[in-house]
Amino acid sequence: MIRRLIETLIIESFEKNNISHTIKNQTGDFFYLSDLISKTLTESSWNLSRNARQALPKLKDIGDKSAHSRRFNAVRNDIDKINPQIRVVVQELVYLAGLK
Repeated sequence: MIRRLIETLIIESFEKNNISHTIKNQTGDFFYLSDLISKTLTESSWNLSRNARQALPKLKDIGDKSAHSRRFNAVRNDIDKINPQIRVVVQELVYLAGLK
């Protein structure tokens, strides 16, 4: 769910800033999360904090493990370890998306 939340907030941020075309492929579909994160980190329309820039790849990593590994499911302890990073990224993206 965290992975999906991050993905959605990134898309909302690009849409709010009228630059969603930069995160779509030739057929109009949004990029996969890895490319969305890359585009978010390099977008010059905003200035993500150092903490958010460092946290995004970590959040993607645990999200990918949970989504794509047959033998890994994130448990409460895994999420507790990354709660500060989740908060930083979500809060910044919520502001960029104009949701707060």
